[in-house]
Amino acid sequence: MTTSVAAGRELSRVLATSSKQPSFPKSAAARRPTWPCASNRFSGGLPLLFAASTHNSRVLSQTGSESTGRSGGLTYKDAGVDIDAGSELVRRIARMAPGIGGFGGLFPLGDSCLVAGTDGVGTKLKLAFETGIHETIGIDLVAMSVNDIVTSGAKPLFFLDYFATGHLDVDLAEKVIKGIVDGCQQSDCTLLGGETAEMPDFYANGEYDLSGFAVGIVKKDSVIDGKNIVAGDVLIGLPSSGVHSNGFSLVRRVLSQSGLSWKDQLPGGSITLGEALMAPTVIYVKQVLDLISKGGVKGIAHITGGGFTDNIPRVFPKGLGAAIYKDSWEVPAVFKWIQEEGKIEDAEMRRTFNMGIGMVIVMNEEASRRILEDRHYKACRIGEVISGEGVRYH
Repeated sequence: MTTSVAAGRELSRVLATSSKQPSFPKSAAARRPTWPCASNRFSGGLPLLFAASTHNSRVLSQTGSESTGRSGGLTYKDAGVDIDAGSELVRRIARMAPGIGGFGGLFPLGDSCLVAGTDGVGTKLKLAFETGIHETIGIDLVAMSVNDIVTSGAKPLFFLDYFATGHLDVDLAEKVIKGIVDGCQQSDCTLLGGETAEMPDFYANGEYDLSGFAVGIVKKDSVIDGKNIVAGDVLIGLPSSGVHSNGFSLVRRVLSQSGLSWKDQLPGGSITLGEALMAPTVIYVKQVLDLISKGGVKGIAHITGGGFTDNIPRVFPKGLGAAIYKDSWEVPAVFKWIQEEGKIEDAEMRRTFNMGIGMVIVMNEEASRRILEDRHYKACRIGEVISGEGVRYH
């Protein structure tokens, strides 16, 4: 259906029904119904507030850290992302809508919980415009939401997207939505519908914006909430494909000052910078649900904006932190180039990028050994849970 709204045009794309029936992931050990325990991604440990019937998620797609003193080194704030402003907005929203802070928002429904997440792909879109690579940006869009909701143990059910542009280029839009379809197939969820908004004079010629949201479901007694995590539990890292969809304001600043273009070869790599930076975000849904089914999973952190430093502690009970073995995996060449070219401090890198690990699973020792011995999984032991809050790197 097409409706004229103000100076623009909106096209709704909605499927009335879906033949796909949801299946329910099961945890090996039943637990009492609980709500995920997490602190806000950007607030530096603001306590999570709980509402009586819902658990809400409010995450700003913005992150950065203060400079740690290296002369001339770039920071996320230098690239235009103000962490202090983001934290202040979160505080104000928390006063109006208690219950924010998790990776996904939970809504009770019978003996289950619906889990919802929403996101965009940020300024990675700018690189899509420059490189002309539009076929995979939709995968990024789906990944950012479904990877968030699977941290609660939820199986994604459906996804909806929003595509906005100044002038509708049908061929380009088809490429973008094809990527969204691919992302939904990878995460085994239904593309239920979406919205196409054509808004003249609002976007530059050839540019567009994307957002979307996913809804999943999990049994209340199978919610992954982190409450049973204890010191000595193991941190298992699942590899990323590269930068994924966070930190691109800083990436673009580094690329601009490097004198290189996206067509040039990645220093230390075998592909171009454009190919390395536009690699689609890994969708971890099937792998994570499979790991959960094996038992022993206590908490899951999606490593997006905020990197290791801000995201891993979100799944821990109060008083616990993480020790990360920084040499336990190979950091991809693209991160080494970003850091060297931008003269970026280690602390800044670890709070901005995933550094090659896109998802962290907290497991007991026995379960972690089973996973690491099973060559079916591409995983590595990257650290452990320790007493004392924060993240330490060894």
